[in-house]
Amino acid sequence: MKNYKVTSQITLKNTATKEVIPDAEKQLKKLRKKISKRQDAMYAHGKYSMLICLQGMDTSGKDSLIREVFKDVNARGVVVHSFKVPTEKELKHDFIWRHYIALPERGKIGVFNRTHYENVLVTRVHPYYILGENIPSVKSVDDLNDTFYHNRMEAINNFEKYIFDNGTIVLKFFLNLSKDEQKNRLLRRLNIPEKNWKFSSGDLKERKLWDKYQFCYEDAINRTSKEHAPWYIIPADDKPTARLIVAQTIYDALKKREDITEPKLSEKDQSEIENWKTALNEED
Repeated sequence: MKNYKVTSQITLKNTATKEVIPDAEKQLKKLRKKISKRQDAMYAHGKYSMLICLQGMDTSGKDSLIREVFKDVNARGVVVHSFKVPTEKELKHDFIWRHYIALPERGKIGVFNRTHYENVLVTRVHPYYILGENIPSVKSVDDLNDTFYHNRMEAINNFEKYIFDNGTIVLKFFLNLSKDEQKNRLLRRLNIPEKNWKFSSGDLKERKLWDKYQFCYEDAINRTSKEHAPWYIIPADDKPTARLIVAQTIYDALKKREDITEPKLSEKDQSEIENWKTALNEED
């Protein structure tokens, strides 16, 4: 499988949005069972957690990817957070606070469906959102220049390095959808009655800002893909392929930590196993 990891400067317009891997769904079925076993071991080991960050334009397939990739993982082992517009309480804290308190416990996989990166993406496209944070140094949108957002990106780098140093494996995926495929998926929502509820007129307004979003994603990815918290650009026009690539990346990252193993019983307990079996088999 190709390497989708961002290790140097990228330009999104030169990055593939479509790739088709034969038998992707069949391969995924086998792979997600392996992910489940590794997560079980991580839970028993109790020293690592994993944070999966998913970003992408509307209709890029984040929800269905989460459902399909983690279908076989123990329900107690994966926690999904879908971040919406900040609440009044969340706005009374710094922009990373609500993401920090949602981090996965050791032994678990946490999935952020939209992430702390919204604070340098959607707020950069719509800077007036920042005014609701009541930041002392921000008097108007005129104060929200490139330096402001780049400082936020550096804060994100520091946040991710901190949680990595404390045992969180950080993987970030940008689902790279083409504008044509987004159009097809929006039309599908309109053409299929039971999918109508997924469509919002706001989707069309955001679509008109496509180029601006692409610029913001490109800048953020280039400034925040680090060895301890890498970005992966996933071709997202073919959903089964995108899911398989993400799943393989997750599994490879878990497998790489060779120290993640189930704890062994003490010699004393091991010597008692046969006695315990006998006691159970001799019960009335």
